[in-house]
Amino acid sequence: MGLEFLSLGLPSIIAIAVIVGGIVISYYKKILMTYVLIVTNFIVFIISLIFQDEIIFGFLNNEWVYSGLGFRPIYLTPDFIPQIYTLFTSMFVHSDFLHIIGNMLIFYFIGFQFEQRVGWKNFIIIYLLAGICGSLTHSFLVISTYSNQIELLTPLVGASGAIFGIMGAFAFAYPQDRIVMPIPVGFFMIIRQIKVIFAVLIFAGLETVIVLIGAQDNTAHFAHLGGLIGGVVLSALIIKRKFKKDRMERSPEIITPIQFDLKPKSVDFSSLESLAKTPELRQMLDRIKQETVPQVRDIWIEHFLEKARCPTCQSHLNNFDGKIWCDKCGFKSRY
Repeated sequence: MGLEFLSLGLPSIIAIAVIVGGIVISYYKKILMTYVLIVTNFIVFIISLIFQDEIIFGFLNNEWVYSGLGFRPIYLTPDFIPQIYTLFTSMFVHSDFLHIIGNMLIFYFIGFQFEQRVGWKNFIIIYLLAGICGSLTHSFLVISTYSNQIELLTPLVGASGAIFGIMGAFAFAYPQDRIVMPIPVGFFMIIRQIKVIFAVLIFAGLETVIVLIGAQDNTAHFAHLGGLIGGVVLSALIIKRKFKKDRMERSPEIITPIQFDLKPKSVDFSSLESLAKTPELRQMLDRIKQETVPQVRDIWIEHFLEKARCPTCQSHLNNFDGKIWCDKCGFKSRY
């Protein structure tokens, strides 16, 4: 075993800075974490494409980001513990265009709505921990069924485990929510509005069948299932517990998730109209008014409020569960 696994080259340092920087920016700028994760994944992918050549900008490049930031099962052994950070970085690295586009497409449809439900803190905790659960599940199985050194050294990359974790958490906490989702039908994908529990059962069923038939497609399917199960467990520990606590602290009239889904809330467009001060915002508001799918409408509202500014002090606005407020001047409203 060589020491080449312990080196951290310039490409990896740049990619790590992008990953950490994106999360920090999301926190301070109040940008949806889903947006930031999608953009960050694509930026890291572009970096991995740029740094494939041996000479970059006149400097010798001896590392490929895919190799440097991917997590390998052998990193769980004592000799390579310093590389354990790749459990985190591997979630932001993808092998090719199809890999990243497939992952980010599914994440786009499911991530926004779930983050709006649970808030960015719970969202990022579940995303990262579920991704780690997926990598560990795959790695422990490789180690326990060890047959050759290649399996121990093959990098595990991609956000699939984390995304399956979000799906599992969403389905467990809000099974009756309806989402717009690409559903695999044979060799094709069709876009359908479907209850999140059914979407997750379809994907989980496909992964289970693939595992049972032993398909060799260079995909870590056990990482998907590990992330899914991790998301369900995390949802039970974080979301359900928080919901029960909030229900005890609030009035008895609080609605349940199922009641919420059966009767989508109406929107007071007049409060949003008062914030539509630019042509772009007015155009977005027209799009919101015309949208008939509640989940898609909520995503547009979230995007609208990210662009809007406080009418009193022109600062960024916060919003959650129909409430709008400004931390700087105390402005409050509802929609």
